[in-house]
Amino acid sequence: MDASLTEWGALFTQLIARLPLTLFMLILSLFLGLFLGVIIAIIRIKQIPVLCQLLTVFISFSRCTPLLVQLFLVYFGVPQLLAAVGIYINDLTPLVFAIATFSIHISAYLSEVIRSAYMAVGPDQLEACYSVGMTYTQALRRIILPQAFVLALPNLGNTTIELLKDTTIAFTIGVLDIMGQARIIIGNSYGLGMFKVYVIISIIYWTVCALIEVTIHRLETRYKKGRVNVAKS
Repeated sequence: MDASLTEWGALFTQLIARLPLTLFMLILSLFLGLFLGVIIAIIRIKQIPVLCQLLTVFISFSRCTPLLVQLFLVYFGVPQLLAAVGIYINDLTPLVFAIATFSIHISAYLSEVIRSAYMAVGPDQLEACYSVGMTYTQALRRIILPQAFVLALPNLGNTTIELLKDTTIAFTIGVLDIMGQARIIIGNSYGLGMFKVYVIISIIYWTVCALIEVTIHRLETRYKKGRVNVAKS
């Protein structure tokens, strides 16, 4: 019994040690994706010619092709394309390609989340901003986006959880995250103890997802307190 508990503890220690890298990928990809998502959403809301059509195609491609395929396209394809014009990036760490892929991929989803939240705020809010002399940029920063953020919180939480689960494919290009460490452990033991490894991994991811859900719920409670539901006003 003690030996079994010791083995479980050793496996947990080895796997949890890679959690910071997984969270780093998640947080950085989320922020970069959110930044790109806001830009994409604004372009589509403003219906900027050419760019709007190109981004519509990009969103369709991102949402309709497997993320693993997109990861391989970025990791194997982008260096070859850049090498053709004399730019060589083969010495970059796989982590860079993984974060770039996750950021671009998640931006397509976040742009739709932001766009729908923006539309829910309503045009009256923007007109009110113009009436007091605000520019469009000021209205976005001070009035529209803060309200849209509150409306987007539930979908933002779901997207964050999906992104966390998506990071598990980063090991396929050599990123030593939790899944990468799991493959090493399983390989070194010739497949023995595979069940224990995946049970521990599922518990780790389940716990992190639960913490994300709690955080999003608290943010919703905090920011909705005392606010009028602009979607119904």
